[in-house]
Amino acid sequence: MSNDSHVHCGTSIHHPTECADEQHEGGSLDLAPLRECIAQAVRDVKSKTPLAQSFTNFVTINLVANAQLAAGGTAAMSFLPDDVIDTAAISGADYINVGTLLPFYKDALPQIARAFHKNGHRWVLDPVAAGIGKTRTEILRAFRAAPPTIVRGNASEIIALATMWGLISPDEASRPAGVESVDDVDAAVGPAKKLAQFLADAAPDHQAAVAVSGAVDLVTDGAQVYRLPGGSALMAKITGAGCSLGGVTATYLAVAEPLTAALAASLLYNRAGEIAEAKAEGPGSFQVHLLDALWNLTPEQVSSSPITVG
Repeated sequence: MSNDSHVHCGTSIHHPTECADEQHEGGSLDLAPLRECIAQAVRDVKSKTPLAQSFTNFVTINLVANAQLAAGGTAAMSFLPDDVIDTAAISGADYINVGTLLPFYKDALPQIARAFHKNGHRWVLDPVAAGIGKTRTEILRAFRAAPPTIVRGNASEIIALATMWGLISPDEASRPAGVESVDDVDAAVGPAKKLAQFLADAAPDHQAAVAVSGAVDLVTDGAQVYRLPGGSALMAKITGAGCSLGGVTATYLAVAEPLTAALAASLLYNRAGEIAEAKAEGPGSFQVHLLDALWNLTPEQVSSSPITVG
């Protein structure tokens, strides 16, 4: 993509359609503008090294930080509410992950979310194990009043979050299954769209996205649904693949509008996973090759990845 492209990409966008697919005569969809924005997001992260702060699962915090750095961004990790809130003034976006909870998270996380909401600060939520445990449920329910910009999770987590926020009826929900999904991505299409619409309604610029990880990933802005094939089954054999994807999504959110950020991060991980699997001898070497692939993938390789609409 040339730098003088007519497509306006980045956090300054106020009209989601500027980077969305366009309807062609005859009903076909042109993904070129969206692909241009994805490429620009990858390019901007590599050139601007944006800071995306994380309050994340301490079991996987190292991989989250390393993945953000490998993608081209800058990482900052903290568990102190005042520290997180103050640092948000200089971070492009933040990431909150509710895995491996500690008792003080019950008060700390809603406090942080309220501050982000008050300041119009963008952030990504990973609702790990949504639906399990009273404390985790109380935290996630509290986020409804101060919602994130992007939610990224597996199908069961997305369905559970949409249920506890009252966006779908309990009859549409499934049972929680810890950090693993018991639902396929197709089951989460409706809940993901409703969740994205709710997030967009709450956002200052009315832009938001939901990303659902699975055999074929799904990303939606509440209006359109994009499916992203690819990736590697070895992602499930290392601790923190999904957590680090959430952190990298925040890295892209620091430079791009939500739909572009969610798509770029998911596509980057799909391509990186494929490259890493081809070189790996097992989970240990897979993680090393994954980080190398995140570092080496080009904007063109990411943006030309397979995307299907609907």
